[in-house]
Amino acid sequence: MKQRVISGFVIGAVTVFAGFAAEYEAGRIFLGMVLLVCSLIGYSELCAACKVTEGLKKGNALLYFGYAGTVIYYLGLFFLGDLISLDFYTLVMIVLLLLTLMGVYVITFPRFHCNQVMTAVFAFIYCPVLMSFIYRARLLPYGLYIYALIFFTTWICDTCAYFSGVAFGRHKMAPVLSPKKTVEGSVGGIAGSTVLCFLLSLLLKMRNPQEQARFGLAFILIGLIGSAVSEIGDLAASAIKRDHKIKDYGNCIPGHGGIMDRFDSVIFTTPIIYFLAELLVKSKLIG
Repeated sequence: MKQRVISGFVIGAVTVFAGFAAEYEAGRIFLGMVLLVCSLIGYSELCAACKVTEGLKKGNALLYFGYAGTVIYYLGLFFLGDLISLDFYTLVMIVLLLLTLMGVYVITFPRFHCNQVMTAVFAFIYCPVLMSFIYRARLLPYGLYIYALIFFTTWICDTCAYFSGVAFGRHKMAPVLSPKKTVEGSVGGIAGSTVLCFLLSLLLKMRNPQEQARFGLAFILIGLIGSAVSEIGDLAASAIKRDHKIKDYGNCIPGHGGIMDRFDSVIFTTPIIYFLAELLVKSKLIG
């Protein structure tokens, strides 16, 4: 427990520092580099869990190209944002990695099974690409607040769900995937997260009184949808572990496991927060 608390504090401190530091160019690079390292580790963990490396005694070209694609992808996010659409760039990188790995599959046949190739592409999308939306969300207008929403709807939701489940939990939500999760805990997590999201909107409005947008409604919607999605993301990552009969994805974070164990709900939820923020805040459709 002590290790878990210390690790959680360090992760929280780095997360907060990176969010505030990204107000400046050097800070944005720092945030991006942190996410790049996490993406490389998470990609490796997911590939290992899903047996992409199984049965290979020598170097794994699928992993190496996945690592290279992750690095190139993040460098593009850092330096190409003013030149091309990042949405277009992301799609291009996914397609190019798929074609590259299929090329490796054909050239080295029968070294790899087609399932390994598909899983390597899936792992690239699941971890590096989805995690990169943390960086992209921070670049949006009111980016610091959108960045905070990501962790309010994931880590705060998880904390509220834990305490609500301990206090009121009676009905199991997913007894096979996660026996300790309850319906009452889930409701408490979503409610607690949404309340904090609304309070964050009041802070944003207080610091930007000239804005006419109704941030409260936008942040409530983001809180409700984002926290619900985060619980699905947590269970989805657990389902992959159950399928492959492993307890944790890794052990790089003492007391928590691996990157995929700690950031499972964050990875799943961040793109939804980004899309909702684009729709409800940046476009001011409810202003």
